[in-house]
Amino acid sequence: MPSDVAAPALRVSIGEDDVLLREGIARILAEAGLDVVAQSGDAEDFLRRTLAYRPDVAIVDVQMPPRREDDGLVAAVRLRSLLPGTAVLILSQFCEPAFALDLIGDHPEGVGYLLKERVGNVTSFTDAVARVAGGGSALDPEVVGMMLGRPAAAGPLSVLTPRELAVLAAMAEGRSNSGIAENLHISLAAVEKHVTSIFRKLGISAAGSEHRRVHAVLTYLQQHRQNRH
Repeated sequence: MPSDVAAPALRVSIGEDDVLLREGIARILAEAGLDVVAQSGDAEDFLRRTLAYRPDVAIVDVQMPPRREDDGLVAAVRLRSLLPGTAVLILSQFCEPAFALDLIGDHPEGVGYLLKERVGNVTSFTDAVARVAGGGSALDPEVVGMMLGRPAAAGPLSVLTPRELAVLAAMAEGRSNSGIAENLHISLAAVEKHVTSIFRKLGISAAGSEHRRVHAVLTYLQQHRQNRH
C-alpha cells in the first residue's frame, strides 16, 4: 500500500553578511518548500551552526566577516572536509573560476558556484539548490564561459569536438539533456548522442547517469586547473 507521507523538506543553512540578501534568500527557499534551519552573518558562526544542524545544503557567500576576504570560501572548504555529505552552494559577487576550483577540489559532487545576481531568478536558483542537494553540480554560466575560453591544445578534452565541448560546458552548469537542447538549439536526440560520445571519449565507464555526468564535469575542471599552472 503506497505511503501518503511526504518526503521531508530539504534543510538549508545560509551564510551571508548582507542582512537583506540573507533574508531574501531565506524567504525564497521557504516559499519553495525548503526548511531554513540556520542563518549567519559571519563565516565562523556559519561553520559552527552548519556543523551543529547538519543541513542537506549549505549556502554561503565567498566574502564574509570576520576578515571580509575569502572567509566564506574557507569555511565552505572546511565544511566539505568535516561533513562531506552536506552539499555546498557558493555565492559570489565576482566571476572567479579559482573560487569554484578551490571549493570543488577533486570531488564535484554536491557543489555549486553561482553569481549573486542569479538569486533573482528564483526558479533557476532553487533548481540549483535542489541539484547540488541531489549530488549534482551547478556552476555559473559566466564561470563556465571563462573556463571554456581557455582551451588547452593537449589534454583529455582535446579529443572532443567544439559541439561536444559546448555540451560538456552545459553539463557543468548543471543543465539536464532537455535544458542543453534548449540552450544550444539542437534536438534532444542530438544532445543524447553528444553526451554518449563524451563519456566514450573520456573513458567514463557505464554507471549511474548522474555519476557519469559529475565525473565528466570533474575531467573538465581538472583540465582547467592544469591550464592555470
